[in-house]
Amino acid sequence: MSPALATTAACPSFAPGPAVSNATVVQRLIDAGAIPIGKTNLDQFATGLVGTRSPYGAVPNPFDSAHVSGGSSSGSAYVVSTGQVPFALGTDTAGSGRVPAGFCNIVGLKPTRGWLPTTGVVPACRSLDCVSVFALSPEDAWAVAAIAAGPDERDAFSREALPPRLRGDKFEGLRVGVPQPLEFFGDAFAAKALNEALSLLERLG
Repeated sequence: MSPALATTAACPSFAPGPAVSNATVVQRLIDAGAIPIGKTNLDQFATGLVGTRSPYGAVPNPFDSAHVSGGSSSGSAYVVSTGQVPFALGTDTAGSGRVPAGFCNIVGLKPTRGWLPTTGVVPACRSLDCVSVFALSPEDAWAVAAIAAGPDERDAFSREALPPRLRGDKFEGLRVGVPQPLEFFGDAFAAKALNEALSLLERLG
């Protein structure tokens, strides 16, 4: 599919004409056999966490339209959650991929910075931006990211990254950082969930 859709970043006057090329990660997925369906709505210029800050309208929560879908990559999460596509791409600088994934009950993968190049992506903060992956399962998200990953000479922040490998039931080369001190502001449920996740990682090696 040749690039023909305008990249507006939810600002109609930002790009008056169609895109002239695909982002590197998009082209890599196309080369691997992916079929682009379209572009999705988002909080304008990826600056919001609610999915309502767009002149194209708010992206509804797929379970209850009275609630927000999360943002800024709300449209990407919505189309995966509602079964329109098996995966979608978004961005994540400060939660823009993980928040809508959580609100829409799907998987949101934020790769380590630079693992997926951002060439062709409208930046929110070029040194912090990440292309994020939305999918229905961790395995699907990982497969998409692995195809799109790798350095791009046009992206000074891109690099080779060697993600950990799962061999049997143990991870090899996985190191997990835990912020200290941890503050949950009275949210016992969140504290319990994090502790359970850390225990699971320890059992995985």
